[in-house]
Amino acid sequence: MGSSALPLLLLLISILHSGLTQDGHYNYEYTGERPKPVVKVSPDQRVFTGETVTLTCDIQTGGNIQWIKYSWIKDGNPYYQYYPYNLYTPSAAELSFRADSVSVNGQYSCRGERSDSQRSDISAAVTLTVSALPRSTVTVTPDSAVFTGETVNLKCVTEPDHSDWTYEWYKYRVKLQSDGHYTVNRDTLTISGAAESDQGQYWCKGLINGRSVNTYSSPVVSLSVKALPRSTVTVTPDSAVFTGETVKLKCVIESDHSDWTYVWYKNRNSVKLQSDGRYTVNRDTLTIRGAAASDQGQYWCKGQRSERPNSSQSSSAVSLSVKERPKPVVKVSPDQRVFTGETVTLTCDIQTGGNIQWIKYSWIKDGDTHNPHTTTSAAELRFRADSVSVSGQYSCRGERSDSQRSDISAAVTLTVSDLKPKPDLRSDSAGAALTGNTVTLTCNTDLSTGWDFYWYKNTQESEIKMTRTNSYSMKIDSVSDGGQYWCRAGRGEPVYYTQYSDELTLSVTESPKAVVTVRPDERVFRGETVTLRCDIKWRGNTEWTYRWQIDTQQTADKPINPCTRPDCCTSGTNQQHYRTAVSRCSAQELKISRVEVFHRGKYSCTGQMNTQISQRSDAVALTVSSDEAQAAVRVSPQPWLTEGHSVTLICEVPGSSTGWTFSWFRDADHLSDSSRGAGGSYTLSPAALQHTGVYTCRAERGEPAYSSQNSSAQPLWVTGVSASVRLVLRPSRSQHFSSDSLSLSCDSAGWTVRRYTHTNTQDCSAQTGSTCGIQSLSTSDTGVYWCESESGEKRHPLNITVHDGAVILESSADPVIEGETLTLHCLHRSTNSSILTADFYKDGSLIQNQTTGEISIPTVSKSDEGFYYCKTDRGESPHSWISVRVSGSTSAQISVYKIISFLLAVCVYLQATAVLVYKYIRARAQLHCV
Repeated sequence: MGSSALPLLLLLISILHSGLTQDGHYNYEYTGERPKPVVKVSPDQRVFTGETVTLTCDIQTGGNIQWIKYSWIKDGNPYYQYYPYNLYTPSAAELSFRADSVSVNGQYSCRGERSDSQRSDISAAVTLTVSALPRSTVTVTPDSAVFTGETVNLKCVTEPDHSDWTYEWYKYRVKLQSDGHYTVNRDTLTISGAAESDQGQYWCKGLINGRSVNTYSSPVVSLSVKALPRSTVTVTPDSAVFTGETVKLKCVIESDHSDWTYVWYKNRNSVKLQSDGRYTVNRDTLTIRGAAASDQGQYWCKGQRSERPNSSQSSSAVSLSVKERPKPVVKVSPDQRVFTGETVTLTCDIQTGGNIQWIKYSWIKDGDTHNPHTTTSAAELRFRADSVSVSGQYSCRGERSDSQRSDISAAVTLTVSDLKPKPDLRSDSAGAALTGNTVTLTCNTDLSTGWDFYWYKNTQESEIKMTRTNSYSMKIDSVSDGGQYWCRAGRGEPVYYTQYSDELTLSVTESPKAVVTVRPDERVFRGETVTLRCDIKWRGNTEWTYRWQIDTQQTADKPINPCTRPDCCTSGTNQQHYRTAVSRCSAQELKISRVEVFHRGKYSCTGQMNTQISQRSDAVALTVSSDEAQAAVRVSPQPWLTEGHSVTLICEVPGSSTGWTFSWFRDADHLSDSSRGAGGSYTLSPAALQHTGVYTCRAERGEPAYSSQNSSAQPLWVTGVSASVRLVLRPSRSQHFSSDSLSLSCDSAGWTVRRYTHTNTQDCSAQTGSTCGIQSLSTSDTGVYWCESESGEKRHPLNITVHDGAVILESSADPVIEGETLTLHCLHRSTNSSILTADFYKDGSLIQNQTTGEISIPTVSKSDEGFYYCKTDRGESPHSWISVRVSGSTSAQISVYKIISFLLAVCVYLQATAVLVYKYIRARAQLHCV
């Protein structure tokens, strides 16, 4: 080291030595007052074991002095040093520790030290007190049993006390909050108006706000809530009270206390009763003297006292019934009028209501109240009427166990007769009884009620029935139910019998069966007059009345307001009203002037003679058609014939064949030649050319006459023996396609082609001389075509059918000659040639299946006549009638009407049957006027 550094080194040593104290610390020069720290304690200087305590050494110096070290002094001794720059301590001036036990108690002070070893003063000491966690206890006011309705205060007491305590209350494990019933006010839980449901175990604990500390939970206390003592009211007498009696009501309280006062109330309007002239209140007893009807009502009481419990419960109300003194009624059994030998029972009936016990009955005869005839403990007096001396006036009265008595009853008169009665036996059957009916025997007496009646047949020892009434009804099943009958009456126990009646002989006859007849028929039409008659075959001149029934409607044994006039028997404009009228009818006949559909039904009837009724008739079904009657015409053997042959036209009404008469018309003219008609038939024999025409008929029956609708028109053709004129067709077949052309011509001059179609009779639409040409056929051209002269003669009719379908049957329009070959083709519209595969049918039955489209029948005979048609996958042809005629001139004419028969008989395609409608429509109006 050089000489120049030596002075500097000496100076540094001198400085360091001057700041070093004996204890090895350095002192820095500080010119102000030495600061004195203040110790702050959190959360409080009084803490409880388990809490964390934080001590803060607060040195207020001002400036920017850095204190690097703190010394803590407990009870005057160094306790702890703490460096603020310790990595794990964010706050330098704090000392935190857990107060694990009371040994942490003491006086704590601190001082701070700077980096230059200068130190502050020591702070004033603060006292830290650590206490064990306190315990809570619950006190209850009142401290004895609580009664319902009282207020209870439970207080949570904590030792030592602390001003910051808050309290929680629990019942069992449920935390209680203030509500309308509970009030929590710091340490006190108040229960207002305690109820039995408030019984239970209660406990509490204390907490300090902002600190995680609470007291130990208090021991549970059991709160017992009892009902107020019960009150009941007893009444003497405990039965119904009669006016004028004294009544005592006593209030009984179930309690160990004896210092009760009693309060009485009447009815639920809480009228408090006080002692007065009527009522006397003596402690627990309310006395009512001279009870009146106004004293009736409900009475109740309760007790009161100055100590707990302050009152009892209000008693249940008791009803006090005050009644007029009852007056008995004497009842006599079996009757007030008896016969010697009968047993008589008198009953003293006292109607009071309630449960009044009558223990004694006094019986008074002929008004002697001072010397009762007898007394009984029961309400009945029973004796035998041995003689008429028992007759007299009897009355009674009752007596209760408290010597209260009823009034005396009104007297009843008992009359004893020594004349034994004899009944009179009658039957409701004026004559012989009819089997199947009920006969009622009546045992007539002038006796009062209460008798049983005994019935005997053939001998008086053979009792067959006992009835409670004086009539005996028995069903008469056979003639053997007739015989000799007696009756007598009896009553009482033992039974007292009257004499036997005189003998009654009952005769029994087999019941006749009614029969219903209907005119004009059981099947009628709306608007006809119908008469139904009920007849009964019966000997003698007995007058019967009649009962009618429709279907299964029920009729009364005796109709209300019975009716015999025809106008009321069948009145009514609907089914209900009509059937009601029929059920009231007692006339033999039902006459329906204009029958309607609602009149239909199954009608049956019975006859009644006095009380006896005949057997019911078999039901007759009246059928009423809603449609008007429609006449129908048919022809036998066929509508086409040769002059000189016979033909019969038959007129009938389908479904109804009884009672009709018929009228016949030709071309709207009425035919009056009855020699040709018999019933519904009109025969032309022999037929002549002038008989050709349109025939209709009409049926009528009844009175007034009911007429059917005219029949549909029936054409009748009569042709000459020789066919002098022929109708020629091109193409020559009976079936044609619509839109095809057809040529028809008569082979003689002076003849024209005419036709019947479904609308009218007319000339051919395109007539040129004797030829008719139709360029485009339509289905309306279907009909019968013939040749007609200027004089009106008709020759050679042929049937033409026009079809708008895809398939027709090719067959000759003329009949086939017997023995020749019949060939049929199935033609198709598009080719007008035979179809390769076709099925051929005759009269609905398959006859052949051909792949050539045609069928040949060699050597035809009459058995081959019929309706033919064919069917392919493209459709079905119309039906054509194939007629077979024998060779010769006559057969040619026969084949004509065979062809026409095909048209008119069955097939729906033969619409030519309507060709005469024109004349029919023209004459229709005239027919209604005939």
